[in-house]
Order: sequence, then C-alpha cells, then structure tokens
Amino acid sequence: MSGPQRENPQPDDPQTLKACCASAYQSDAVTALLGTSLHPGGPALTRHLARTLELAPGMRVLDVASGTGSTALLLAAEFGCEVVGVDLGEQSVARARAAAEQAGLAMGVPPVGGRGRVTFRTGDAEQLPFPDGSFDAVMCECAFCTFPDKPTAALEFARVLRPGGRVGITDVTLAPSNLPPELAELAGWVACLADARPLERYAALLTAAGLHTVRTERHDDALRRMVEQIDARLRALRIAGAAVPGFAEPVDLDRALALTAHAARAVDDGTAGYALLVAQKPQAAQ
Repeated sequence: MSGPQRENPQPDDPQTLKACCASAYQSDAVTALLGTSLHPGGPALTRHLARTLELAPGMRVLDVASGTGSTALLLAAEFGCEVVGVDLGEQSVARARAAAEQAGLAMGVPPVGGRGRVTFRTGDAEQLPFPDGSFDAVMCECAFCTFPDKPTAALEFARVLRPGGRVGITDVTLAPSNLPPELAELAGWVACLADARPLERYAALLTAAGLHTVRTERHDDALRRMVEQIDARLRALRIAGAAVPGFAEPVDLDRALALTAHAARAVDDGTAGYALLVAQKPQAAQ
C-alpha cells in the first residue's frame, strides 16, 4: 500500500472531512460554545507560543487555519508582525478580513505605533498558496491534528519557511490506540480528537519534513478547561431549553453532553492532552 499510515480510524473522503471541519469552525454554533478563541489556552497560550518563537516587529508570520483571525490580529497588534492568515473556510476568511478592517490592522493601511499588518486568504494547509521560503515563522493552533494528510502539511510548513525560520504548533495529543469509539467518528474529528497523535509523533512528522524540534511543553490543563467550558455551556442551554445558536437543526444536547463526558474522561485519565511544539528549519539546505 502507498500513502501515509493512519494511526486512528477516519472517514474515507479527506475532502469531505476538510469541508466538515471548515464548516464547523466558521459556524455561529462553535463560536457560541468556544468564544472567539477556538483553541485551548486562548490568547494567553498564543502569546506564550509567540514569545517562544521569538516573534518581533517586522517579521513575516503565516497563521495556518487562521479561522476568524483572532491569533493573526493579536500577533500584529502586540508583536508588530506582518501576518498572513490562511484558512479553508471562506466565511471564516471574510469574517477575519472584516475584523482586521475594524481593528485598523488590514494590509494597505499605514502602521501606527509599532503595530503590524494582517491579510487573510483562503487556502489548504496541504497545498499552501505561497512561494518557498516566504515566512520567518509559521503558527498552527489546534488544527494540525485535523489535517487528513499530516506528512504533506508538515512538508508545506517547512517549504514556506525561510532557512532558520521556526514553526510553532499547539495541539491535542492522544495516547496511541486509546481513543474511545464514540470519539472516532466525524464528531471526534471536528472536535480535534479522532486523529490526534502523541506529542512524539507530531515531532516525528516535523522531523520527517526536515525540521528540528527545539522545544516541547505540556499544557493539558488548557484542554481540561476548554472541555469544562463546553460542558457548562451545553448544560446551561439544556436548563434554559434553548437551541444551540447557529444550527439549522435542533442539537441533541444529551448526545453532545455524552461526547463531552467521554472527552473529559480522556483528559482525566491521561489519554488526551494538549501540547506545544516548536521546530526550526536548518540554516543551510540539507
């Protein structure tokens, strides 16, 4: 057989999977459950990752799976970077562009007070629409685990980095072969659990792409807090007898709460967690 080896069960059609994830993460429903920051750790962990990458004014940064733009806007406003966000969801990109305009950070507007600039475009992480070596750093928060072809995405990260540039990811981790069957289906993919990997496997994927891991950290409490937040909001909706905003069809809240309980147990027993990883591209081509 050819092609990348799969460690966990997954839907047969990668394009369908990508479309489902993009659709989910640009929906009002996900915003209602997660808020504007769609990854564990929120802005605080984003700032920590940016400092770990040693981002500085004037650096050109790519935010892969940029969603509605919260990370890209933070990097431009607080670190003075020129940031390009790329996301598969057209609606997410439109919202991100509007947010950049509203914040006065859109490309083409003269910078003020050391703030950087931001632009957004649609694109696939496995086929990044940028020239080789065009970024000083690449960030990808809680999305690498959802990419069906992770080896190709890792190669794309390395390709668009300049020599000496760094990639920083934060992502869900999962002990091998311990995924509860309830989370192995499409809902588990959208929830970033079905194809999550152990931290060392993420590092191995980046190593295979020619990147050298320089730092890893555990942030499991960030995932625990996010699961607790989702559970609390779902329970509040059930008590209020309200529908989940953004869904055309009524959501089975009991089913949603059962999935959340499975996720909480996976975090508590150490099956699932959250981690930060930084890797560097060699200065000279190998």
